[in-house]
Amino acid sequence: MTLIDSHAHIYSEKFDEDRADAVARAQEKGVKRIYMPNIDHTSIDAMLEAEEKYPGVCLPMMGLHPTSVGKDFERELYIVEEWLGKRKFAALGECGTDLYWDKSFLPQQQEALKVQVELAKKHQLPIVLHSRDSFSETYEILAAAQDGTLRGIFHCFSGTPEEAQKVKELGFLMGIGGVATFKNGGLDKVLPQVQLEDLVLETDCPYLAPTPHRGKRNEPVYLPLIANRVAELLQQPVETVAEKTTENALNLFKL
Repeated sequence: MTLIDSHAHIYSEKFDEDRADAVARAQEKGVKRIYMPNIDHTSIDAMLEAEEKYPGVCLPMMGLHPTSVGKDFERELYIVEEWLGKRKFAALGECGTDLYWDKSFLPQQQEALKVQVELAKKHQLPIVLHSRDSFSETYEILAAAQDGTLRGIFHCFSGTPEEAQKVKELGFLMGIGGVATFKNGGLDKVLPQVQLEDLVLETDCPYLAPTPHRGKRNEPVYLPLIANRVAELLQQPVETVAEKTTENALNLFKL
């Protein structure tokens, strides 16, 4: 069974003591690729070092995370744009809006997202979206910019059936992670109403570890737990879930 972790911060300092072992554990469980979203200028070196050490396995994106958007966000975006001009990345991400941690910079977050949407178009890259407590704010910007060329993932999707339908109509995928395994995560009411063609799997490690590891450090080796839960909710064989979500990820990420 082959799986792809479409969103993992494997370069995080949380893995500094055992990153090689974590990658090896994941590969033994069939996780063949790990796509790494960038946060801001402080995460680039560690991310690219992981790519260098695990070529063909750990694949980087480039973007500015909304929680790193502040008064100097233009400077951060210049760095993103500079890197996109230097080399290939798997996607533009992660970017978006976040109203969970801090609402004071929402206008700046919205402007940063609009700029990154245009960069995704310019470089013909999929875009990986963060929309914590801010689905509407993120969706509206993407819907306004959609000209048939935008594609990507609403990462860590945990919305309503109506929001899932909006994502599908936009031509985007939903990234499903550990929340699907949570008792009160809510996805048990949503996933039975979606199709496998609209999903990719992710861990978002080191965050959001699936049950029974909730509250501990997450890592890509736990991706099969998420695949099994999705299979259960969609009443599909787990092998089918693995095959289709892997196909979806490979079709989206060209790198």
